[in-house]
Amino acid sequence: MLSWFTELTPGERKGFYGAFLGHAVDVFDFLIYSFLISTLITQWHMSPATAGGIVTWTLLSSLIGAIGAGIAADRYGRVRVLRWTITLFCVSCFLCGLANGPVQLATFRVMQGLGFGGESSLCMVLVTELIRNPAHRGKYSGFTASSYSFGWAAAAIVYAVAFTVAAPETAWRICFFVGILPAVIVIYMRRNLKEPEVFTRTRAEAGAGPSALALLARVGSPPLLGKTILCSLLSGGMLGAYYAIATWLPTFLKTERGLSVFGTSSYLSVTILGSFVGYVAGSYASDSWGRRVTYVLFAIGALAMAITYMAIPVSNASMLFLGFPLGVLMQGVFAGIGATISESYPNEVRATGYGVSYNIGRVIGSLFPLAVGWLSGGYISLPLAIALVAGAGYWLVIGAALLLPETHGIDLDRAGESKQEEDRALPTTTVDNTA
Repeated sequence: MLSWFTELTPGERKGFYGAFLGHAVDVFDFLIYSFLISTLITQWHMSPATAGGIVTWTLLSSLIGAIGAGIAADRYGRVRVLRWTITLFCVSCFLCGLANGPVQLATFRVMQGLGFGGESSLCMVLVTELIRNPAHRGKYSGFTASSYSFGWAAAAIVYAVAFTVAAPETAWRICFFVGILPAVIVIYMRRNLKEPEVFTRTRAEAGAGPSALALLARVGSPPLLGKTILCSLLSGGMLGAYYAIATWLPTFLKTERGLSVFGTSSYLSVTILGSFVGYVAGSYASDSWGRRVTYVLFAIGALAMAITYMAIPVSNASMLFLGFPLGVLMQGVFAGIGATISESYPNEVRATGYGVSYNIGRVIGSLFPLAVGWLSGGYISLPLAIALVAGAGYWLVIGAALLLPETHGIDLDRAGESKQEEDRALPTTTVDNTA
């Protein structure tokens, strides 16, 4: 099953490790807040809507950061810009630990979102461009995305340890401070990382390259506009469903199920383990079944599990076991997203296109935790609100997946073309290669 990994060159492997760890740190810094919501609501007397709104503002700023980083990456290089993004979001996470109220925390989280959006997008662009064999691109990007599980697990562990050794009013600050430490390792690992060959070749052919406005105009105009819209809806649905569950799951377990800090972390560990298995399963499925079928099947399963876990009365013991398939299906739907978006855009605008579409998806997704907080603030129960909002996200995934063209196995030099253009180009390419 791992023969594809042994075939990687040292450069491909180094790129994978750097992207994997960078994405994991990115996830830790973003998700640690979800573990602290119930504490901060008590400390600062915030409403659930305010707590969810901080997540929304973070994700809105990630759109600006991702578009800016994408444009810079298409002009100056993926590796160079990744060094900037990880520094920004880790320093911002540290500053969050110094906040003395919701406004200050929201300000620092907005700063964090600028780096967060660029880091998560460019990591996936980098790895999909590094891989030589398109038959393994889904696994390569999917295994990179599985670092989400490790960042999530690290957040759960730090949360449990911090609240065990310190009082709540100090422990939440410690959780934010820790976020800056792993950045040093990632920066060290990326020190000698080289740009993907497909980028350096395309950049050399383009000369000075298009302006920022030209890059954005191409992504937002036909024939790429339709793909930008559908990729945004696809990522928005899966991100929104995930944010609705992950942001409010610790609060749900603590307030609705009456679990302690240790109990909450234990239940989440089962879901997080399932999420890693889901990434692996989704990675292989996207390369075996194709991207579209994988999205639809995993989204249907995740929809069923979200309703079962949140809305159907079961014992705490049953919930412990149900957390595993919830994690598998909830995260397995993400496995092919890096490959799908990268395969939808031409070489010259890939980072810009990824930054725009995936992070418009973040903006769409940012409304989901806010919706959960608003609905649970006086209309319906928290578990039902989570199930309904997440369910809406998975329906969005299914619709977008059915409308997007299948990109599995596509040559990146042909990415972004219509099927007719690709068919016309193939004979010429064959003759030229033979010659």
